[in-house]
Amino acid sequence: MLTSPVRLLTPKRFGDSRGWFTEVYSEPAFEKLGITCRFVQDNHSLSVPQFTLRGLHFQTPPRGQDKLVRCIRGRIWDVAVDIRRGSPTYGQWVGAELSAENGHQLFIPIGFAHGFLTLEPDSEVTYKCSDIYAPEADGGIHWDSVGIDWPIPADITPKLSAKDCVQPILSAFDSPFEYDGKPLA
Repeated sequence: MLTSPVRLLTPKRFGDSRGWFTEVYSEPAFEKLGITCRFVQDNHSLSVPQFTLRGLHFQTPPRGQDKLVRCIRGRIWDVAVDIRRGSPTYGQWVGAELSAENGHQLFIPIGFAHGFLTLEPDSEVTYKCSDIYAPEADGGIHWDSVGIDWPIPADITPKLSAKDCVQPILSAFDSPFEYDGKPLA
C-alpha cells in the first residue's frame, strides 16, 4: 500500500464569544484524505528557548512512524525531508509554520525525516505516531546537511541536543527506506 504524501492540514475552527472548538483527528475524515495509518502513541514536547532545533529524526523499518504534528503553544517551523531510496525527490524538503494561533498540522509519512525549530520561547508540540518509540530503530540525519532554509537569524546558533549534534550528514546516509511511488508533493 502506498503511503500518503506529506500534507499540511488545516482543521476547521468553530468559534464564538467563548473561544473556538476544533476536531484535530477523526479516523473517518483522515481516511477520506488517504491517511489510513493507525496512531498508537502521542508525544508532547516543551522547548523553552527560542530557536531550539529538534531533528531530523525518524525510526527505521520495521518500526517506522507516520506522524501528525501540531503546535499547541508558541510557533514552530516544521520540516519533512524525503529519505526514501530511489525517490525522485530524495533529499528534498517541505516546511510549514505551525502555531497555536493557526492550528495547522503536518502529516509526515514513514520514509521522511522530521524536525522543527521553535520560533518563540516556551513552544509546545504534540504529535501522534503510528508506532511506539523503539530505541533500536531510532535514527536521524544532521539538521544542516540538507539545505533546509531554517528561519534562524545569522547571529544565532540553534539549541541542539547532544544526539542531534552528531547525526550523519545526508550525503553519507544509507537509507533503509524504499521509494513507494509517491513523490514529495
